[in-house]
Amino acid sequence: DAAGTWHLESEAKSVLTKLGIVKFDALMDTLSGGQRKRVALAAALITPSELLILDEPTNHIDTDSVAWLEQYLQKRRGALLMVTHDRYFLERVASVMLELDGGQLYRYEANYSRFLELKADREEREASAEQKRKNLLRTELAWIRRGAKARSTKQKARIDRFEKLKESTGSSSNGSLDISVASTRLGRKIIEINELSKSLDGRQLIKDLTYIAVPQDRVGIVGPNGSGKSTLLNLIAGKLQPDKGEVQLGATVKLGYFTQEHQDMDDSMRAIEYVKEEAEVIRTADGSVITAGQMLERFLFPPAMQWTPISKLSGGEKRRLYLLRVLMGAPNVLLLDEPTNDLDIGTLAVLEDYLDEFPGVVFTVSHDRYFLDRTIDKLIAFENGDIRIHVGDYTEYEEWLAKNVPSRNAESNKEDGNAKRKETTDTGSNIAASSAPKTKLKFSFKEQREYEGIDEQIELAEQRLTDISAEMEAAFADSVRLQELVEEQRLAEAELERLMERWTYLNELAEKIAGKA
Repeated sequence: DAAGTWHLESEAKSVLTKLGIVKFDALMDTLSGGQRKRVALAAALITPSELLILDEPTNHIDTDSVAWLEQYLQKRRGALLMVTHDRYFLERVASVMLELDGGQLYRYEANYSRFLELKADREEREASAEQKRKNLLRTELAWIRRGAKARSTKQKARIDRFEKLKESTGSSSNGSLDISVASTRLGRKIIEINELSKSLDGRQLIKDLTYIAVPQDRVGIVGPNGSGKSTLLNLIAGKLQPDKGEVQLGATVKLGYFTQEHQDMDDSMRAIEYVKEEAEVIRTADGSVITAGQMLERFLFPPAMQWTPISKLSGGEKRRLYLLRVLMGAPNVLLLDEPTNDLDIGTLAVLEDYLDEFPGVVFTVSHDRYFLDRTIDKLIAFENGDIRIHVGDYTEYEEWLAKNVPSRNAESNKEDGNAKRKETTDTGSNIAASSAPKTKLKFSFKEQREYEGIDEQIELAEQRLTDISAEMEAAFADSVRLQELVEEQRLAEAELERLMERWTYLNELAEKIAGKA
C-alpha cells in the first residue's frame, strides 16, 4: 500500500545517506564502482529477511559509515552471515566466528578477540598432536626400514598406519609471508607540500594545505567518501596537478603507489611475468638476493600457480600480487590507497609487521580503524571542507572529536579549520596550536613489543658472553681463533650495553605511563 511504499522509500533514503549516497535520482551507470557497491549494500540492508549475507560490507565506505553500520547491525533482528577483514567490525558485531583453515571449517562461540585466544589454543593442541604423529612416524619408519614383510594381518595394519601417518603429517600447517624487502635510502628532503589547493568538478577538496614529511613518518588520511583523500595521494604521486601550491619530492625519493584500482594489471599476463616486469630479483633487508619466483612463493603463490593467468586469480589474490609488485620496486616512500580492501587478515597482519620495520615514509588512505591504529602516528583528516592534522592514532582522534567537535558550532569550526592551515610546527606540519588533540603518553606498538621481550634478549646476550669466555679458555693455544673470539666478545659487550640502555629507557617510560594512568 501507499504507506508501506512511503516507509520503504524513506528508509532507503536514510540508509543511502548514511552510506554516503545523497543523489537519489542518479542513474546507476553514472556511479563509480564504490558507489554502486554502497547502493547494493543499502538494498540488502532494507530488504526484509531472516538471514542477511554480507561479503566485505566495510569495503568502499568511510569510517563514519562503518561506525553507523556497526550500530545498525547490532540492533537488527535476524541472523547475519558475513565475510570481512575489518577486525574492529568483527569484534563489535560478530558473536560466532567460522574459520576455514586447511579445507576444514571451525566454529567458535566468540567475538574476534576471544576467537584469537581459542584459535591459539587449538593450534597449540594441534602442534602437540603433530609432534606425537611425527614421533610415531619415525618409529613406524624405522620398523619399515628393518625390512618387515607384510605377511601377517598385524604387519599389514602397521604398514597401513604408516601410510596414513605419512599422509596426515604436515597437513595442518599454515602458509606464512615474509616481506622484509630492502628499500632505497632517503635523503634529508622527502616530501614538502606547500599551500596546496585542488578542486574537482567545481568543488574545492583541498585548500592551502602545508605539510613537510619527516623521516619514518606514518601518516593516515581519513575523511568522508569523496572528500579528497585519494586526490591528495594522486597529487603527491604527480598523477594530478594542483590548482595552486606545489608538492616537492626529494631527489632520493622512490615512490611505491598501491592504488585501489591497480589499472596497470594486464589480465592476459601470468603472475610471474607481472612481477618480473617490475624486477627480476630483489635484495632483502638482510642483504640476500631472491628471485621473483621465490618472492611469489613467500606471497603464497606456489610454483604451479605462478604461471596462472591473472584473469584466473581471485580479487584477493590479485591484490596480493599487486602489493608484491609495488614492494619489489624497493620504494622508500609508500602511498597506500585503501590497502585493506580485498586482503585477508593474515596478509594484513604481515603488511602491518612490514610497515613496523619499513625505514621510509608511509601515507595511507584507509577506513580500517584497526589498521590505522596499528600503523600510523599522524592523521590528515578531511572534516567538512576543512583539513586538520592530528598527532596520534585513529582512536585518539575519535576521542578528541567526541570531546571537542560537538561543543563547537559549524561556523566557528570552519573558522578554526581555516586558521589551522596557516600555522606550522617546527617540523613543517600544520598542526593547530590551540585546539590540536593532545597525544597520550604511551608505548608505540614497536616499543610495546620491545619492552615485552627485552629481558629475554638481555639474558641471551649475557649467556652469549659467558659462552664466548668459555670458548676463549678452550682456544687459548689457537691464536687465530682467540683473536676472532676477542672481536666477538667486543661486539657482544657492545650489544649488551645497547640492550641495557634500551631497558633503562623503556622501564622509565613504563613508569611514566603508569603514573599518568
